[in-house]
Amino acid sequence: MSRKNSKNKRITTGGLRPLPGQQQPSTIILSTPKRFGIDIETFMNAVRSADNIDYYRRTRLLDLYEDIAIDTHLTSVMNRRRDAVNAAQVSFKRNGIPDDSVNDQLKSPWFGRLIADIIDAKFYGFSLFQFYRDEHGWINYDLIPRKHVDPVRRTIMRRQGEISGPSWDEYPNMLFVGQPRDLGMLLKAAPWVIYKRNDVADWAQFAEIFGMPIEDYTYDTGDEEARARVIKDAQEAGALKKYIHARDVELQLIEAGNKTGSSDLYEGLCERCNKEISKLFLGNTLTTEAQTTGTQALGTVHKKEEDQILKADQNFVLNVLNYDMADIFAAMGVNTQGGMFTFPEPKYIDLTAKSNILVQLQSNFRLPISDDYLYETFGIEKPKNYNEMKQQIEDNHLLQQVLSSPGIQFHEGDDDQDDGQEDPEVRNDDRTLSRNHEKKKTVKNILRSFFARAPRDRGAVLEW
Repeated sequence: MSRKNSKNKRITTGGLRPLPGQQQPSTIILSTPKRFGIDIETFMNAVRSADNIDYYRRTRLLDLYEDIAIDTHLTSVMNRRRDAVNAAQVSFKRNGIPDDSVNDQLKSPWFGRLIADIIDAKFYGFSLFQFYRDEHGWINYDLIPRKHVDPVRRTIMRRQGEISGPSWDEYPNMLFVGQPRDLGMLLKAAPWVIYKRNDVADWAQFAEIFGMPIEDYTYDTGDEEARARVIKDAQEAGALKKYIHARDVELQLIEAGNKTGSSDLYEGLCERCNKEISKLFLGNTLTTEAQTTGTQALGTVHKKEEDQILKADQNFVLNVLNYDMADIFAAMGVNTQGGMFTFPEPKYIDLTAKSNILVQLQSNFRLPISDDYLYETFGIEKPKNYNEMKQQIEDNHLLQQVLSSPGIQFHEGDDDQDDGQEDPEVRNDDRTLSRNHEKKKTVKNILRSFFARAPRDRGAVLEW
């Protein structure tokens, strides 16, 4: 079937029972994933099945991925990767100018989900999308269930585990992200989650056995009435562990020799597994776990490594948007020709260091710096009467420079009052301080140069 004839053909998902209002059977019949009861043997069998060149099956491995994804630490580091990319809003610019017609679409909820699912292609190995316009005219998409996708043969399976199906090229506006045979980063995280899960289960059992006191009930041998009474009392006593035995039966409770050391062993293995997962997804451990050793400098180095991973994720997303999705945007009626998707400069920066750099650029190199740039960089709100305040600050600064001039000397009688005699120097030219360069500068003479000379009449009387 050609793409032209399948313009409105969509891949639908559901169970065996049709949903309300569904006119035709679902393209994909979903199955419940198998969870829990996994061990290293289960993991290795799933990997071997997915690694097979000609008869590969990813169903069991993807089910295992769904199982380990409920681990809290793994969920945390995966969300951290997704949220770090989504926190920096993607912008579309044409000739360096933001295009609002495209950016309005990028601010909608579907685009945030798309960014997260694109990053998931690194975790699971691939992601397959189908885009369409919803009833409100907004762009939307469906993430095709990975268990029903054969990325090598580019086919869609109606039921998981099938070996053939229609090509996804028969459906319009399909986008594949990832590598066909890549099994994803979760392949490397799975063993650590399995080890930790089994370790925590043993740790919980250890705490249940040795962390609570034990009630010891003894009854006379052969006294069934006493035995029944002891059992009844034990049942009503609470949820503590109980041992009920005859008097002539010897009971010995053998506890662990070093319960604290045994507990530390379980805790140490759990922490090791979490650290390995952190290093896999974030490149470090200092930004996720509290450490008893380490310095601020070491933490800064680890944070830079994490920022490099963020930059790589952003480039991965931008390559998909600028290259792989170009035809899909055009099909959706969004004109992206001649423009480019970009991420803004990271806002999380060392403001103290940046402030010092700006001071050096202005003082040493005399580079002009925009006031608007400073307001935006340091997150300061620009006042409404900015122009008036700016002018007042400049006037005050100029006055301070004049008053602090080393050539100014103060003399008695040097004030704003007129001494009754007109200064001959000012009479000749009121825009100069003095034609006699050897005359000492005074505040009165300097300030006169900033103002026009007002006319005055010594004999005049003010009339009010």
